[in-house]
Amino acid sequence: MSVMRHLPPLAAVRVFEAAARHENFTQAAAELGMTQAAVSYQIRLLEERLGLPLFVRSKRRVTLSEPGRKVAPLVSAAFDEISEAFESVTQEDDGVLTISTPQTLASNWLAPRLGTFQIERPELAVRLQTSNAYVDFARDAADVAIRIGVGPWPGLCQHFLMRLPGTPMCSPDFKAQHGIESPRDLLRVQRLTADDPLWSEWMRVAGLSEPDGETRRGIRLDSQVAEGNAALAGQGVALLTPLFWKAELASGRLVRLFDAVAYERSPIWLVYPEHKRARPKIRAFRAWLERAVASEAAVGPAEDFTLPED
Repeated sequence: MSVMRHLPPLAAVRVFEAAARHENFTQAAAELGMTQAAVSYQIRLLEERLGLPLFVRSKRRVTLSEPGRKVAPLVSAAFDEISEAFESVTQEDDGVLTISTPQTLASNWLAPRLGTFQIERPELAVRLQTSNAYVDFARDAADVAIRIGVGPWPGLCQHFLMRLPGTPMCSPDFKAQHGIESPRDLLRVQRLTADDPLWSEWMRVAGLSEPDGETRRGIRLDSQVAEGNAALAGQGVALLTPLFWKAELASGRLVRLFDAVAYERSPIWLVYPEHKRARPKIRAFRAWLERAVASEAAVGPAEDFTLPED
């Protein structure tokens, strides 16, 4: 059976609790970020509702009345219990940081670096959720997300991280076997996920078009991780982001075919709900992530870490 509670205005009760602790309206106003006049108004509102004086007022000070002394410790205890109830929830939640991020960025860039964040914040358990779909913060259990796009996203704080250009890459054996020398040569070889719109954009930048307006058929993969691994295996040319394949490029297992022609992918952002902006775990992760991006920017190229102007 539900119980109908006859509560006085909770805003006024909150003011009374602070004023009763201090027995001083000025100090209560400072604690609550209010004016002294606003504190006096809320106290009078509560007294009128009860039909009892809660304070005895003199020229220079206020003191609790007998009814005020009776109710003040009960109200303070109730506020303590409310505070403890919410703290028990937030403390449990503050021990876990859940990050949503696209699959390739997670496996080829973020995951190998997260260990340094874990060392900085050993009290946090870090969970990495990989998905190319946008996380719904209202429904999904994610604290922050690394998102590719242009925004804006209402209700979310967003911080620019970097841009991710894409350029054709393949294994050195595939390049030699097919005699790839110019962008036009890609019209006659196997391109991985050739019907991806990003290939059309790259070809536009390169000044090319599909023969007879048709897209070449071939292997279709659902992530850059899969495309890169297929390229490593000599299965074709993939449109990849150099930042994600540094080790493979450095070792010569992948080769970048045309340095001067790269498709400009959308910017990458760190996003999280505005109401979570002050959470310590989110502030800590943002600071760490910005340092990690700054380390990449120091290596360059600089334009990949500059937000383009509209």
